[in-house]
Amino acid sequence: MIGVVHFRTDDPGFPARAERALASLATRPGYVRGQLGRSVDDRADWVLLTEWADVGSYRRALGSYDVKVHATPLLTEAREVPGSFESLIEVDADGAVAVRDSDREPEA
Repeated sequence: MIGVVHFRTDDPGFPARAERALASLATRPGYVRGQLGRSVDDRADWVLLTEWADVGSYRRALGSYDVKVHATPLLTEAREVPGSFESLIEVDADGAVAVRDSDREPEA
């Protein structure tokens, strides 16, 4: 599962707060990796990316005390856009392709 959270801020302390949020998320089971990125076109646009073993791991992480203290305050500042995505196709640097089935129920 991929988490993509968008922010718009000029706060100079934002990267440090995002680092603390990522550090707290990184302690949770199922966390694979995370990173903070800033737009090359608009320095006030940021994205916090996380990758999880599955959606359950992500949801359980959001309920942990440490994440509520260190990550949730930051996440409440996120822009209102979809942020949770299934990883369905992955192509690595060697060109190897991994295709995964959706965990979602088929639409009727």
